[in-house]
Amino acid sequence: MTYLLLKATLSAIIIIAVSEIARRSAGLGALVASLPLISVLGMIWLWRDTADPVRMADHATATFWYVLPSLPMFLLISVLLRRGLDFWPALGIGCAMTMLLYACMAALLRMRGINL
Repeated sequence: MTYLLLKATLSAIIIIAVSEIARRSAGLGALVASLPLISVLGMIWLWRDTADPVRMADHATATFWYVLPSLPMFLLISVLLRRGLDFWPALGIGCAMTMLLYACMAALLRMRGINL
């Protein structure tokens, strides 16, 4: 239980730090948010839990492929907000587009023999 609380606390601290930094500087907050801190922490926790190099390699590969379709979300949200759409609908549309792109990426990779 202590280990689970440690993981949750450390992850929460990173999220809080990003939001606080972004309040002061949008660019610096974006830089910190773009760092793969959560991915790296996830890999550390997975390695500590399993020490399985094949599982870790599969996780790292899948993370790479899933990052790609998530990137357009940030541009879409930015465009929608600049055009006057409220934050929550812009976020919802961006997330919906990302889910669609995830499905497309998984289907495309499956056609190429890569299963995530």
